[in-house]
Amino acid sequence: MKIEATETAKPLGLIRGLGVWAATSIVAGGMIGQSVFLVASDMSREVGSMWKVLAVWIVGGVIVLLGAFCYAELSAAMPEAGGDYIYLDRGIGHLGGFLFGWTSSMIMRPGSSAIIAAGLLRFVGFLAPSVAAPIFIWNLPIPFQSQPYQFTFTAAQPLAAGVIVLVTALNYLGVRTVGRFQVLLTALKVAAIAAIVVLGITSSNSISTRTTFIPPPAHGAIAAFLTALVSAMIAYNGFEMLGAVGGEVLNPKKNLPRAAILGTSLVIALYVLINWVYFHVLSFSEVAQSEHVASDAVARLLGGVGAKYFTVAMIVSAFGSLMAVFLAGPRIPYAMARDGNFFGFAGRIQPKFHTPSGAVVFQGCVSILLVLTGTYQEVYSYTIFATWTFLGLIGVALIRLRFTEPGLPRPFRVWGYPWTPVVFGAAAFAISINLWLVMPVRSSVGLAIILLGIPFFYYWSGKAQPLPPR
Repeated sequence: MKIEATETAKPLGLIRGLGVWAATSIVAGGMIGQSVFLVASDMSREVGSMWKVLAVWIVGGVIVLLGAFCYAELSAAMPEAGGDYIYLDRGIGHLGGFLFGWTSSMIMRPGSSAIIAAGLLRFVGFLAPSVAAPIFIWNLPIPFQSQPYQFTFTAAQPLAAGVIVLVTALNYLGVRTVGRFQVLLTALKVAAIAAIVVLGITSSNSISTRTTFIPPPAHGAIAAFLTALVSAMIAYNGFEMLGAVGGEVLNPKKNLPRAAILGTSLVIALYVLINWVYFHVLSFSEVAQSEHVASDAVARLLGGVGAKYFTVAMIVSAFGSLMAVFLAGPRIPYAMARDGNFFGFAGRIQPKFHTPSGAVVFQGCVSILLVLTGTYQEVYSYTIFATWTFLGLIGVALIRLRFTEPGLPRPFRVWGYPWTPVVFGAAAFAISINLWLVMPVRSSVGLAIILLGIPFFYYWSGKAQPLPPR
């Protein structure tokens, strides 16, 4: 995407400053966040067996690897800023692409940023409990409700907003520097997980395979497996981020597929191994009943001091995830604005640093609003259904593009076509349907958020004057 600068005849646009390692770090850094350190407990209570928990992680890993193959083909064929917005626009239609971009820009990426920043401060609270101290409490009356809504404003909220301001500023100042920083952060978090895996494998404090009785879930085995799979897929979320920065990756036709597959494969291996370590050093009942399973496992391996160091590693992990979301997220409203399908300011390029400054600031402001109002948890939960619905449509878009644009250069072709996109799309839709059955109200709100974009689509379409040319 390029526009003409007003002062000179030279084009002003995004620059390709991300190498293959920076691109890989966006994938791995975006995936490795907080969930992998927490969700094994929920999954254990759902499926009732260590081997079933590991099977869920493996099945989820296969699904996201198939998805990575799909994204590898699409990103190499269309290496532009915007990612899924571009793929769905060309593969499904303008409305489909717009609704993804709308949901991503308004809720999905800002919600992710807010929940990661708040989680980071929760980890800080383990080391400095005063962070969680309430500053004030409001009891807000709600019409037709007997009990008021209690709004608690803690010291963590302005601190989380400050973290978002810092990340926004870093992403405003240049993609090359942020890319190098992202490589460092991802290397640190991968090293932390690898260290836990090595310590767990070499530990002599292994637990016997005996298990304490855990009450089975109220629903059937298949429903329990799918529910546990949702937890795993939340932890795997982020494998699709790389396409959004396709316009800033060096040698994109080779580096985008390499980074997507390498980053996803690395995370899958680490996730399966670290979950095996949980069960190796803790009993099954301890895992199932733990509130912070990774911290408990590290405490068993290294003691209380080791658990504190691990908390620092979790803070670094959260910060790296936040950086990845801010690297990828703003490129979507930027691409939409360049097409005349979003607020015009989101299409601005910072002339010195060549970053999508308007979109970066926009995501920062919305994320800060969600953090300060404390609504991020609820808002983000509404988008889980939307996320997997759009991922299912990515599989459809890839297949449809093979027919509608057969001449499109495809430096990488998905392995196992057509079964790879078919299986990935079907799995994504199955997860969406299961989410609807498990959380019908929240999923319905998520659908309503998507559909709310339709009038905006027709409004912007009627007056769209896209900036030339992409």
